[in-house]
Amino acid sequence: KVLEIGCGNGMLWKENIQKIPDSISITLSDLSEGMLRDARRNIGQKDKRFEFEILDAEKIPFMAETFDLVIANHVLFYCDDIPSVLKEVRRVLAPGGRFLCSAYGKAHMQEVSQLVQDFDERIVLSADRLYERFGRENGNEILSPYFRQISWKSYEDSLLVPDAEPLISYILSCHGNQNQYILDRYKDFRSFVSRKTRGGFYI
Repeated sequence: KVLEIGCGNGMLWKENIQKIPDSISITLSDLSEGMLRDARRNIGQKDKRFEFEILDAEKIPFMAETFDLVIANHVLFYCDDIPSVLKEVRRVLAPGGRFLCSAYGKAHMQEVSQLVQDFDERIVLSADRLYERFGRENGNEILSPYFRQISWKSYEDSLLVPDAEPLISYILSCHGNQNQYILDRYKDFRSFVSRKTRGGFYI
């Protein structure tokens, strides 16, 4: 039995649907009714392995020791009360169960942050440093009151962006103050990013 907290649109499961055994029970949950509707649409109503629940991770509405596996994929750093969520996860895990939670660290996409600060040092792409709430550097300390064995598995990955446009689109979509400093100087910024991406930009 599996519980995913904050399943979003369910694409993790849709993309791996052929690998999932028949004898499994998966509860996909999210606080957002819209996200859960998208997950249901992506996976389909007829797949009996899946159930869909709107729930708050601070008050998981299941009996103790219900699940063999709980997953929180890039979710914990968005939770208001992380200790409450971890207590609930611990409660609903069966003996020998596992909790898989993904996060990133302070080096995540650092090349993009450096790029915009080279253009204007006042730019901050994210008002919230989510990795400071729960991330690579502090995750062990946050988890240790609730779980006996903790291990970090690095997912090594990189991206080579071939030209400026997708990088500019991403930068303008971030939740920081970048538009305040870029939009009035958009032509300069576009030329700057085009120079930096000539031959590809490594992230």
